[in-house]
Amino acid sequence: MAQSLAQKYVHIVFSTKERYPFIETDIEPQLYAYMAGTIKQMEGIPCLINGTADHIHILSTLPRTVTLAKYIEGIKRPSSRWLKTKGGMYEKFAWQNGYGAFSVSSSRVEAVKRYIAGQEEHHRTVTFKEEFLEFLRKYKVEYDERYLWD
Repeated sequence: MAQSLAQKYVHIVFSTKERYPFIETDIEPQLYAYMAGTIKQMEGIPCLINGTADHIHILSTLPRTVTLAKYIEGIKRPSSRWLKTKGGMYEKFAWQNGYGAFSVSSSRVEAVKRYIAGQEEHHRTVTFKEEFLEFLRKYKVEYDERYLWD
């Protein structure tokens, strides 16, 4: 085969540093649009971006020529710099150092979209920490909680 083809969906989750509620509702649409543009520049396809004041969920395709770590760095670093240009409290903005990334089969894309779209409702009863620990259990990711949070 002369052409390399791939379609890999990934559900990415990361929080603001120390889960500080930086992301206010008035900045969300701009932030999500900025992140979607960054994803497109890296040749990914943003399916849905949503979150709450202290964390983000992204469902996108993973470009076939970019490692997962470089992809997430390529989303986090520019979006952090962009937010800092908004002044005020955003001048101190930072994302957490780490992230969670979970593979999504094509058959589950719509279910993951519904989950991400429902973040506001979901987090009325579940904290980010509880949610993230549940992802780690669900996907059978080994971790040491001493190093999980910054």
